[in-house]
Amino acid sequence: MTDENKKTQVGIIIVSHADYGSAMLRTAEFILGPQSDCSSISVDVAHEVSETVRRLTDAAQRLDKGAGVIILTDMFGGTPTNLALSLLTTHKVEVVTGVNLPMLLKVFSTREKPLEELAQLAGEAGAKGIVVAGNMLRNKARAKNDG
Repeated sequence: MTDENKKTQVGIIIVSHADYGSAMLRTAEFILGPQSDCSSISVDVAHEVSETVRRLTDAAQRLDKGAGVIILTDMFGGTPTNLALSLLTTHKVEVVTGVNLPMLLKVFSTREKPLEELAQLAGEAGAKGIVVAGNMLRNKARAKNDG
């Protein structure tokens, strides 16, 4: 990747309860290799809310190379999401909730897209990654038997 491409790629922050985000980041890097301009921030009782907001703000400033930052959180309505939403008015960020591995892999592989488009792609990939596998296989077997 050229230096010019790096300047236009979106920064990535995963904000989650406990160590969920850091484990997802390690897993994505296991699959894709080392990634730049990304970070995970855990929300837990060991850190004051103000300290977590400061770390989140610092990460957003550090990771925004001009294209903005996508913040992926574990669930809508949770503290990680609420803290991330506080940056919407002060930083160039998009917040997408319900982070899962398909979503994170999509974000890493398409982070040169504009921030708003990347957020949309992240949401779509996350939703598509949720499959009730048993039902899907039974439906395929039924269709095969009926056809």
